[in-house]
Amino acid sequence: MGPEEKPRRVRMTPGARRVLEAAERLFYEHGIHAVGVDLIAAEAGVTKKTLYDRFGSKEQIVVEYLVGRDERWRELLAGRLAAAGEGAAARVVAVFEASRAWSARYGARGCSMINANAEIDDPAHPAHPVITGQKRWMLDLFTGLAREVDAGDADRLARTLMLLHEGALVAHGVGVVPDPFGTALDQVRELLHR
Repeated sequence: MGPEEKPRRVRMTPGARRVLEAAERLFYEHGIHAVGVDLIAAEAGVTKKTLYDRFGSKEQIVVEYLVGRDERWRELLAGRLAAAGEGAAARVVAVFEASRAWSARYGARGCSMINANAEIDDPAHPAHPVITGQKRWMLDLFTGLAREVDAGDADRLARTLMLLHEGALVAHGVGVVPDPFGTALDQVRELLHR
């Protein structure tokens, strides 16, 4: 799958939705490799046959799980960016504030993409392009915002913002650094006001 191609998606029936809801909770809480289709089917209240009829494979369930989380993240972020107004610096801050809000509500164990990447290192896995595509999308977002802040040094600023953002996500999931998004935001504000 090339970087511009969309992943194959499954038509959601009520049973497929239950499978996906169960899988999302189980994958996020326990890890992708630790959760088998038997457990997903049991938690969803469907047969394995129904699970395979709808999704075809566990790998496709993983794709749906990650794409769904990414879609919800982008929707939340779009609202936050729109509310931040036109100023690029305010929109950069809004990204970090959105991540803080998302993580508080949906991300106690850190970033699902980073967690999935720790388990899926095979570029041939159908979820691999979803993971890398989501991170490329974030870097592109930061690059666009950085160009508005400092066109002459946009690439470096974007990479720095990306690393601060991803570091805050990881630190939040690990739970060692108190308020990692606040710490990252302090650094972001310093970068933006030099």
